Amino acid sequence: MRLQDKVAIVFGAGSVGPGWGNGKATAVTFARHGARVVCVDINREAAEETVRIIAQEGHRASAASCDVTDSAGVRAVVDAVAEQHGRIDILHNNVGYAQMGGPVELDEAAWHRTLDLNVTGCFLTCKHVLPHMLARQSGAIVNVSSIAAVRYTGYPYAAYYAAKAAVNNFTLGLALQYARDGIRANAIMPGLMNTPLIFQQISGQYADAAEMVKARDEACPMGRMGTAWDVANAALFLASDEAAYITGVSLPVDGGLSGRAS
Repeated sequence: MRLQDKVAIVFGAGSVGPGWGNGKATAVTFARHGARVVCVDINREAAEETVRIIAQEGHRASAASCDVTDSAGVRAVVDAVAEQHGRIDILHNNVGYAQMGGPVELDEAAWHRTLDLNVTGCFLTCKHVLPHMLARQSGAIVNVSSIAAVRYTGYPYAAYYAAKAAVNNFTLGLALQYARDGIRANAIMPGLMNTPLIFQQISGQYADAAEMVKARDEACPMGRMGTAWDVANAALFLASDEAAYITGVSLPVDGGLSGRAS
C-alpha cells in the first residue's frame, strides 16, 4: 500500500475508448495502493467508469468532470477535493491531445488547441493545486509528457512536439521552484504505447489498425508497444515516498526507443 490514505487527483482518468488508457490505469493503480482517488475527465461517464472499476475492487474513488483549459472549472474541482478530504497529496496530469500536421498544414486553431490541452491544462491544475500543497509543505506532481518532447517519432505533428517539450520544461521549473517546499514534480515520457488513444488519433496514418499495431510494435527495441500499465507503474513510483529524493526528472517509459539514434 505505497500510497496509503494519500489523496490523489487524476486529470484525464477516463479512457477515450474501450480498454485501458494511461490515466484510467493510473487511477486504478493509485487506488490499489491505498490512495483516495478523484477521477476527473471532461467526459463524466468515462470518469465514472473508472470509479466503478475501483469500487468493484473494494477501493476508494469519486468522479468529477471539467475541461482542463477552463480555469474556473479546474479550481472548482480542486477546491471541492481539498474541502472534502482536507488535503491534496498527489496531482497527476494525463490529459493529452495530438493532431497531425506540420506548420503548413495545421491551422492556427488546431495549434492553439494542442498547446492548451497539453500545456495550459498542466499550468491550470498546478495553479489551483499548488496552494493546497504549499499549505502542507508536501506534495507530488506527475505530468504525462511523451518521447515526442525530445525526438522526432515519425509522425507529422508539429504542435505536439512543441507542447510536450513545453511540458518537460514546465515540470523542471516546478521542481526547482518548489524543491524547498516539500513538493516534487516529475514527468513521464511514454514511447509507442498500445492504448485506445492511438486508434483515435494515430491510426489515420496507416492503411488500417492492424498495420498500425504491427508497424509500431516493430519500431520498438523490445518488439512490442508498451501498455497503460507501464505508465501507471512509473506514475506510482514517482508519486510514492520511494521517490522522495527524485524531482525534475522526465522519465522515458519507452522500451528503449529514446536511446535509438533513429
